[in-house]
Amino acid sequence: MRDRFKRSVERLLPTDAPLGDLFWPFSRDPERKAPAVRRRPAGSSPLHEVVGFGSNPGGLRMFEHVPEGLRAGRPLVLVLHGCQQDAESYDRAAGWASLAQERGFAVVYAQQRETNNPRLCFTWFRPSEVTRDRGELMSIRQMVAHTAERAASDPQRLFITGLSAGGAMTAAMLANYPDVFAGGAVMAGLPFGAARDASRAFDAMAAAPERTADEWSDLVRTVSPRIARKPAISIWHGTADETVSLSNGVALAEQWRDLYRLPKEAFVEKRMTGRRTRIWPDKEGRALVILHEIDGMGHGTPVLRGEGGGYAASNEPFMLEAGFSSTLEIAKEWGLTRKWKR
Repeated sequence: MRDRFKRSVERLLPTDAPLGDLFWPFSRDPERKAPAVRRRPAGSSPLHEVVGFGSNPGGLRMFEHVPEGLRAGRPLVLVLHGCQQDAESYDRAAGWASLAQERGFAVVYAQQRETNNPRLCFTWFRPSEVTRDRGELMSIRQMVAHTAERAASDPQRLFITGLSAGGAMTAAMLANYPDVFAGGAVMAGLPFGAARDASRAFDAMAAAPERTADEWSDLVRTVSPRIARKPAISIWHGTADETVSLSNGVALAEQWRDLYRLPKEAFVEKRMTGRRTRIWPDKEGRALVILHEIDGMGHGTPVLRGEGGGYAASNEPFMLEAGFSSTLEIAKEWGLTRKWKR
């Protein structure tokens, strides 16, 4: 089983790269400043690079799409790509920017640098990168604040989603800044605190560490002892994922279910073609934790080829045709699919 897992992880790497490159970033100066101003030439991508968005202690790049003429008070979505991806490749298949253009909201992408991690993985396991107001976590927080202020976004409708390492970083953002986000969607990710170094990251990907639900939720309580607003959490994971085990999706659901004190057996189960969904609502009926298990799907984000916002315009690595668009389903869940007046 472990050999099969190792082979699946090595598919993320070039043939001459050591497995550790998937996790371990090169050493870097914690006092780095934002890079010099640079703009991407005009092209087919709706994303534009933003510089000078903050001190950027994690040394990340920022891209955004704010539809022209967007009125104040609209939502904002932050997206985190997976390993061997960048903002543009993820967006071509997820369709967040095109959906934002159609429906009227802002989109921000954080992008990893090769100098941080040669495979462009966010450093979700390293404590210095996932501690509140430090490292990559702080850089991402600064991106949200920068665009939210410039676009006059509704502070009650900020959302976050990510895949794989980006999914694990999404979980870390939600754990450290729960009051910032109204909701989060984790694709093939891991629970917050699943690992603290590269070796344990590898083990956690193969199988989530054995912890009780209370032990998982305590990891979030330690960094966020008071949660004034509960972000709704949705988890999307393939049952055939050999890169990040489904056990991580289950552990992530348990982490937030227990944090919100939702009874384990008090869920609503729905069966759709090729998918099992469990929903844990609060006393008012609001779905606070949702776990989607996609039958036979491997490691990636479920997408649907098509034209228009939320559809995959091209085939991209780890963006898997699943017969439905997770982007559109998540956007509907977050109330983003109504068309706003310009």
